[in-house]
Amino acid sequence: MKHWHETAEILERVKNLLGAGVRAAIATVVRISGSAYRRPGAKFLVAEDGSTAGGVSGGCLETDVRAIALEVARDGAPRLLHYETGSDEETLWGLGLGCEGAVDVFVQPAGGELVSGAGARILESIAAAGPFAVCTVVEGEGAGRSLVLAGGKLSGATGAPELDRAAAELAAQLVESGESRLDQLAGRSVFIDVLRPPPALVVFGAGDDARPLAALAAQAGFEVTVVDHRRAFLTPERFPPPARLLLRRAEDGLDGLAFSRRHFAVVQTHALQHDRDWLRALLAQPLAYLGLLGPRTRKEQILRQLGTDQPDKLFAPVGLDLAADGPEQVAVSIVAEMLAVNAGREPGHLRAKRRGIHEG
Repeated sequence: MKHWHETAEILERVKNLLGAGVRAAIATVVRISGSAYRRPGAKFLVAEDGSTAGGVSGGCLETDVRAIALEVARDGAPRLLHYETGSDEETLWGLGLGCEGAVDVFVQPAGGELVSGAGARILESIAAAGPFAVCTVVEGEGAGRSLVLAGGKLSGATGAPELDRAAAELAAQLVESGESRLDQLAGRSVFIDVLRPPPALVVFGAGDDARPLAALAAQAGFEVTVVDHRRAFLTPERFPPPARLLLRRAEDGLDGLAFSRRHFAVVQTHALQHDRDWLRALLAQPLAYLGLLGPRTRKEQILRQLGTDQPDKLFAPVGLDLAADGPEQVAVSIVAEMLAVNAGREPGHLRAKRRGIHEG
């Protein structure tokens, strides 16, 4: 989810840095094994002026990656790094991380060629809000060269037609599954970076408890829209950008809210009639998730009035059982539940897992 926003932010930062004459490099996680903090596609921008953006780990690799990225920014030679984060005895470059995993990171210079070539096409694809893939050679001849597959069209080239064809074919498959991965194609190591638009959350009700929910959901990577019929509640001071604010009553319909399977909705107007009317409109929509704030008896009362049983997509009472107390904790329980639904995971304790953190 954060992959989409992080990539856009980093490329925009690179454009500004180049305009100021500041050299930079981008580090990208291209493969993980075992436990790892970030997934393939996570990016870390390092600039010679000391500024950074994004990250490739929880902080344990950044110091070393930053030092190498500065070298890459200066000499322009891409590098593929491998980190073993196993036991303290399995130290590489003196790291001794004890994380029981491995991470491969590709570091490339963020120069004008990147910005005007693949970078420009990536930003255009993000603006178009459709899924796409970036295929980058990460080792050997042509390292750093990329091509972009978006909307069924291929742009850019690696310099090897056979490799371009193989990369395009695999990228088309991975865009459908949403998986980013490092692969061997035509004798080259190629990272297929798949970017899909993040899920969108629409919050119906702009009360005080909607504020932490909107803020936390945005930080987690959701595109957030807040809907309410009270103009005074829909202000940038209460819901800062990039949250979208929409003045609307349920009887006005859902115009301007094109729902799809990537949409999540939470109804929390604190008025029985408004909750019922919004639920009536939303139950017919192809949502990934529909949450209703309030006790189980309230949900049952509303569903009786609507003359319907509880559909699978209705999460009511909304949120995970965290014994939440107060708007901030309730927001945590709701966002955690939405993240689990988005990932197709049954919520549970990580300590109970017998596999890597990101393995299903």
